[in-house]
Amino acid sequence: MSTSFIVIILANVLFSFKGFNDLLFFRKYDFHIGSIRAGEQIRMFSSAFLHADVTHLFFNMFTLYFFAPVVIAHLGELTFVLIYITSLIFGNLLTLYLHKNDLNYRAIGASGAVTGILYSAILLQPDMMLGIFFIIPMPAYLFGIIYLLYSIYGMRAKNDNIGHTAHFGGAIGGYVFTIIKQPEMLTDNTLMVVLLTIPIVILFVMARLGKL
Repeated sequence: MSTSFIVIILANVLFSFKGFNDLLFFRKYDFHIGSIRAGEQIRMFSSAFLHADVTHLFFNMFTLYFFAPVVIAHLGELTFVLIYITSLIFGNLLTLYLHKNDLNYRAIGASGAVTGILYSAILLQPDMMLGIFFIIPMPAYLFGIIYLLYSIYGMRAKNDNIGHTAHFGGAIGGYVFTIIKQPEMLTDNTLMVVLLTIPIVILFVMARLGKL
């Protein structure tokens, strides 16, 4: 297991558990539009290391556990870290853009960064099979699409404190960074490149129509 992967996991676990047990800490570093627009830019980064509960933390880290080794094996440890950070930033920038007028909007979670790694891994190795709930076999690309479609549902439902919007920004970050690193996949893996754009296109169409 790579050093960077372990450091990212530990940072998420330690920061999240501190937030679980310290509400003031949690509120100081979560993603809050009003505070960010008032100048607290640290929240754009720190919020990605906080989680709503242990289940939320586990799901994000479990997803990262599956897909990070694929990215590291194909692109190297440094590129893995760059994709993680880029996806984190893209995710929160998209969230800020779509919710800029909702000063009370709050969100937390590593979802943007993790989704960027997920999308990168699927582009790099689209024939992966996953055992959903350790039983149901599912192609990785299908999992990625369903993951983002679920995020659309979460954005519309607005019934939790999870940064669903960040999933899309993260996906875009991982998608673009990976294609820049390996542009040949545009011709070698055209179908997968197109399939993975579908949820992203749906998101922007819905945003354009005011359906989010």
